[in-house]
Amino acid sequence: MRLGLGTPKALVPLAGRPILDWSLDAVLGAEVDAVVVAGPAAHLPVLDALVAARRSSVPIRVVPGGPSRQASVAAALEAVDDDIVLVHDAARPLTPSSLFDAVRAAVATRRAGVVPALRPADTVKRIAADGSVVETLDRSMLAAVQTPQGFPAEQLRAAYAAADREHTDDASLFAAAGGAVTTIEGEPSAFKITTPWDLRRAEQLLAPVPVLRTGIGVDVHAVDADRPLHLGGLAWPGEAGLAGHSDADAVCHAVADALLSAAGLGDLGSRFGVDRPEEQDRPGLDFVRRTAALLAEAGWRPVNVAVQVVGRRPRIAPRRAEMEAALSGALQAPVSVSGTTTDGLGFPGRGEGIAAVATALVEAMPGRGTPAPAR
Repeated sequence: MRLGLGTPKALVPLAGRPILDWSLDAVLGAEVDAVVVAGPAAHLPVLDALVAARRSSVPIRVVPGGPSRQASVAAALEAVDDDIVLVHDAARPLTPSSLFDAVRAAVATRRAGVVPALRPADTVKRIAADGSVVETLDRSMLAAVQTPQGFPAEQLRAAYAAADREHTDDASLFAAAGGAVTTIEGEPSAFKITTPWDLRRAEQLLAPVPVLRTGIGVDVHAVDADRPLHLGGLAWPGEAGLAGHSDADAVCHAVADALLSAAGLGDLGSRFGVDRPEEQDRPGLDFVRRTAALLAEAGWRPVNVAVQVVGRRPRIAPRRAEMEAALSGALQAPVSVSGTTTDGLGFPGRGEGIAAVATALVEAMPGRGTPAPAR
């Protein structure tokens, strides 16, 4: 087995569930009357338990397979009494249910074998055993076939009874017995898991798409030379402070405001307003920590924040790494900081105050669905 995991491929975990379980999702999502699972005899108890756990309204039967794929399909055929049979490889767990319905409808209309097929996108060459190219094949005449493959049941049984050698798929066995085989358009998602790379590809396709939101926060404070300066969670000895109800840390306030905006949880004023005596002289990092707690309560978590400080003083560059470490530690998520001046323009350029502009990215916590904004 090229997966090299020492267990039957159908039972290999894929995104927390056996590959077979995902395949049954696809099969049972189609218009089918009954399902027969042929598996290794040594693993029948596991297969029985997996099927029993589904509590499906469609009958599902587990039968012991044979020493080869062909023998396993033959064993499953003995348990089928419908007039149309679809044969599917459990190693194609992402096959859409619509493909099963399309194959079944085509068999009913054409009364012939039907296989899904995809035209190759690459140039195809025939090569010799030593790797040398023998010829370039006309890819307009080529197709890669998939499953499910559908057949009139009695014709397929007769083909299996007449088979005198192993075939790589049911369509070739059916054709060898004189049956007509036609194609319909296949599905790229119906690829077969054969190698570890295929398994990783399937894992990525099944991974939940994160719910992301962005927010913007802006905070401005005027200079107050009688107060100490607190900015980005740091004390700045020797620098003029900022006027405000709390410690007037414009950077922390902008970060908190951006996070609240992204999560739809209001703004800094509505959450920690100047009308609340308990917020008097509150450290800026405390606002960041409390905002992170509000996000978690509402089902969000910060991904990252970027904040730009606008003002003549202090110079941000010498303490940028220190500031980023303080903010990131309080938020438990990456925070990047940059500083700029306005070339003497406006109140920041004249040294009358400091502005901070932050952007935040937040994501919904796994298993919480899409959190609803607070009202």
